[in-house]
Amino acid sequence: MARKEEDAEGQKQFAALRQGLSERGWSDGQAFHIETRWTVADAAEALRFAQELISLKPEVLIANGTPSLVAARQVTSAIPIVFISVADPVGQGFVPSLARPGGNVTGFSAEEARTGSKWLELLKELAPRVTRIAVIYNPQTAPYGPMFFPAMQAAAPRMAIALSISPVHKAEDVDRVIVEIGREQGAGLIVVPDSFMFGQRQRITALAAKHHLPAMYPLGVFIPEGGLIAYGIDRVDMFHRAADYVDRILRGASPVELPVQQPTKFELAINLKTAKALGLSVPSSMLLSADEVIE
Repeated sequence: MARKEEDAEGQKQFAALRQGLSERGWSDGQAFHIETRWTVADAAEALRFAQELISLKPEVLIANGTPSLVAARQVTSAIPIVFISVADPVGQGFVPSLARPGGNVTGFSAEEARTGSKWLELLKELAPRVTRIAVIYNPQTAPYGPMFFPAMQAAAPRMAIALSISPVHKAEDVDRVIVEIGREQGAGLIVVPDSFMFGQRQRITALAAKHHLPAMYPLGVFIPEGGLIAYGIDRVDMFHRAADYVDRILRGASPVELPVQQPTKFELAINLKTAKALGLSVPSSMLLSADEVIE
C-alpha cells in the first residue's frame, strides 16, 4: 500500500479491496490470508517489504502505486502482480501494451495524459484571475509526471497562463515552491498525483491557504483538509474493481489473459469554505457537476 497504515484514505481503499474479495468468496482467515505492508516515498523500504512478502511465497502480489510496482518487479518475474493506481504503465515500461500486458504483470492504470489540461481548465474556470501556475511533482515517486505536461502546455496559452514546472523531492521543497509562487500576482498551484503528494496533503493545503493560492488537487481526499478543488479518479472504486483480477488469478487465470484496465469513474470535489476565503465565486455549472461539495 502506497500510504502509511494510519492514513484513513488508504484504509478505505484497502477495505474496498477486501470487500471485493469477500464478495467473490475470499474471506481473510478462511483458507485465505492477506499480508500487508504500508510505505510512502521510500524506495529502499518498498524493496525490503517486497522481499519480505516474496519470502512468504504468496500466490498473488498487489502493488499500489509506481514505487510499489517497481519494488515488486525487482523481486519476482514469476509470481502474478496486480497493480493498482499506476499511471502510464506502458510509458513506464511495466507492460508492452494495455490490451496484451504479457509477462506476470497486469492491473489498473491511473490518470491519462489529457487529465493535465482538465486540471488547468477547471482551475481557471474557478479562479479566472490566475495567470501563473506552479505544477509540483516528485520525480522519484512520480516518474510519469511529465506525461501531463504537454497537454497543460498546449492549453495554457489560450487561457493566458504561464506554467512553471516545479520538481520537489522532500517536504522542504514543497514549502519552498509554494512560498515562491505565493509571492507572485495571479498565482495558482496544481498538484500532480502520487503517493508522496498524498502523504503531504495536510502540509500542502495549509501552505496554499496561508499564501492565498487557488490550488487544483488530483484526489478528493485533499478537499476535507481545506483544499479548494480536486478532479481525479475514484481510487476506492479502483481497489474494489481490482478484486476481480485477484480472484481470477487465484482461480487459475494468467496475467497475460487480463488486459490492463483504465479508470471508469472520475470525481470532482469543491470546498466552498475555501473558495469563500479566497474570494472566489463557484460557477453554478461547476456546482451542479460536482460529486462532492463541502460547505
